[in-house]
Amino acid sequence: MTMPRLRDFLERFRPAGTPGAPAGRGVPVDRVAERDRELGPVFALLADAERDADAIRRRAVAEGERIRADAHRRADAIVAGARQRAEGLRAEAAATARRPADAERDRATRAAAEAAEQVRRRAEERMPAYVARAVAAARAALDRLGEPMVRS
Repeated sequence: MTMPRLRDFLERFRPAGTPGAPAGRGVPVDRVAERDRELGPVFALLADAERDADAIRRRAVAEGERIRADAHRRADAIVAGARQRAEGLRAEAAATARRPADAERDRATRAAAEAAEQVRRRAEERMPAYVARAVAAARAALDRLGEPMVRS
């Protein structure tokens, strides 16, 4: 129970009627008691509504947390997918950038192989003449030394 305020105390001494001709005396009115008596059942009904509103708020908060957590999971999945796609795109871009260099490398490899083949063929063609010259030079050197050379 609340303590009556001064204003409530002074309200008891207000005239019961309007100014004018005298009327019968009334009993001072206790406004706080009257208000509590009148509004008590309404507030009692509102207590149930307040409990329902609190339950609704708690469910809404829980649902909001669930939605937020679900959104975080979906966002994480989207980011992970985007990272994977980005890595694939990076690899594809790198491969695209390397294609000209790979083509140049392949061309240079083929040219080097062809040049090596030409050198091998020329060596095969020239080898008998070089061998013959080397043998002749060796025989001449041996002949100058005065040693007879065994001929086959």
